[in-house]
Order: sequence, then structure tokens, then C-alpha cells
Amino acid sequence: MTSRSARSALNRRALLRMAALTALAIPTASGLAACTGYDDAPDPLRPLWLRASADAEAAKALATASPESAELAHELAAIRSAHAEALRAEVERLNRPVPEQADTAPSSTVSDIAELWARITEAQEEALRLVEDVPRHRAGLVGAVSAGCAAARQLGEGGLEPEPDLLGGATIQSLDDDTVGALQSALTAEHAAIWVYNLAQAFLGSGFANGVSRGERAHIDRRDACQRVLSEAGHTPRPAEPAYVPPEEVTDETSAARAVATAESDAATAWHGVLERTDDKTVRTLAAKCLTGAATRGVHWRLEAGLQPTVPPLPGRKDTAS
Repeated sequence: MTSRSARSALNRRALLRMAALTALAIPTASGLAACTGYDDAPDPLRPLWLRASADAEAAKALATASPESAELAHELAAIRSAHAEALRAEVERLNRPVPEQADTAPSSTVSDIAELWARITEAQEEALRLVEDVPRHRAGLVGAVSAGCAAARQLGEGGLEPEPDLLGGATIQSLDDDTVGALQSALTAEHAAIWVYNLAQAFLGSGFANGVSRGERAHIDRRDACQRVLSEAGHTPRPAEPAYVPPEEVTDETSAARAVATAESDAATAWHGVLERTDDKTVRTLAAKCLTGAATRGVHWRLEAGLQPTVPPLPGRKDTAS
């Protein structure tokens, strides 16, 4: 039998042990939150995911309801499904709380193909708005989603949009080392693309003259913008090589179109890499414009070359066909 005084001593010791454990537990939990940097704000990528998923379902429904649009609708469904899957994986990876008033997804049906095009245009713009402010790895993802939507729109009747002003009056004072490396890689891709367009021109008929001229001019503009950013930040731009080796010998129109399509894909990959290696908003905006341009031009050359998929869903990323 335990005496009262012994019981009191045991109770005091138990209380002290509990207090010590509680004191240890509190900073541990606090330290865990500080170390993980967990953000309990709603995930800004969640609306993009829900929109992409709804667009995919709407495209599938349209393919069934409108046989005349079925082939195109199926292709758009595949593109937006790939966007939804990539965004879902990233949202679930961070596992942020779902908003109390959950986001309302767009309808999973559309009345016609025109409404579907409008929704894809909205998705392109919504993703682009996030590029400047999200973390680096997410900048690459949302930039690719936006570029993928822009590329998908090339399957419609709109065609290529006018070339954007790449830098305007913006100036760059300094760059992180990894940003410099990514920009130098992008510059190399631009040098190579200019060379490939000149090579391909000798094998492409007069019907391609406008596409070749416009593509070459776009890459010259991007080369100049890249050189300007590097120079302003005090770095020496990488010079062009005398020649580049295409993945296969160019002997006719089809192989020339494949070479140009590959050059555009390489440029997209390089500019996607810039998005993932900079926090500078001006550089991110430049990279997003260049990624989108390479993706949209690439669609037309892929069509000419018979490459599949005609539209890589996430241009520039290694986890999608290019």
C-alpha cells in the first residue's frame, strides 16, 4: 500500500514530467511549422486545376454531341486533361487547405466549339497572370499551361497573333547566377533557331516564305532581347556558333519542317528553364512571351512535318511530349 505522502510525491513527479513534456512539445510543433514553411492560404493553382478539368470534360461532351467537331474536341480534351493532371499533382503536393467557400468550377458543358475556344483563351490569360508571383518551379508550370493553351488555339482559325513587345523600356540591373546560366542557354537556343531557319529556307518552297521570314524575325528579336538583358546586368552574352547540327539531315521540305519544329521545341525548353530559374518579374515576363511564341509557331511546323502530338500540352517541360 502506498502512503499519502508517497502518493503526493508521485503526483508531483508526474505533474513535473507532464509539464516538461508539454514544454518540449510546444516548441517542437512551432519549430516544425517554421522549418516546413507551410502556407495555409488557399492554393492559387486550385482554380486553374478546376478550370482545366472542367474544360476537358466539356470538350469530351462536345465531341459526343457534335460529330462535326469531334476530332478537334478530342484533341482539346487531351490537352486540357494533361493540364488538369499536372496542376492537380502540384496542388495535392502542397496540400493547402481547401477554401471554406470552395471555388466553383466552370460548367462541364459548352454549347459549341466557339464557347470552348473562349474558355481556353480565358485559361491562357488566367495562368499567365500567375507567372510573375508564384515560386520558381510553379512559374514554369503555369507558364507551360498558358503556352499550351495558346498553342491549342492554333488549331482554330485565329492563326498566329502579332509579335509582342518583349522588353519595352525595362532595364535589368543584376541577375542571379542561375538566371544568367538559364538566359545563356536560351540565347544558345535562339542562335540555333536562327541558323535552322536559314538552313530550312533552302529546302522549303515559296509557300513557306512568310512563315520562315516571320519565324526568323521572331528569333532575332528574342536573341537581341536576351543579349540586352545579359549585357545590362554586366554579363557577356554567349556568341553564336558558326553552324549547328540538326537532329537529322535536312534534304527536303518534310525534313526541313521537322528541323524547324525541333528548333522551336528546343527554344521552348530553354525559356521554360528561365522561368524556373529567376524571380525577376521582367525576366519572367520575357520568358513567358518567348515560351508562348515558340509553342505557337511550333504547332504549324509540327503540322507540316506530321509530328505527333501536334500540340505538346505543356510546352518546354520534360514531362510532356515535345
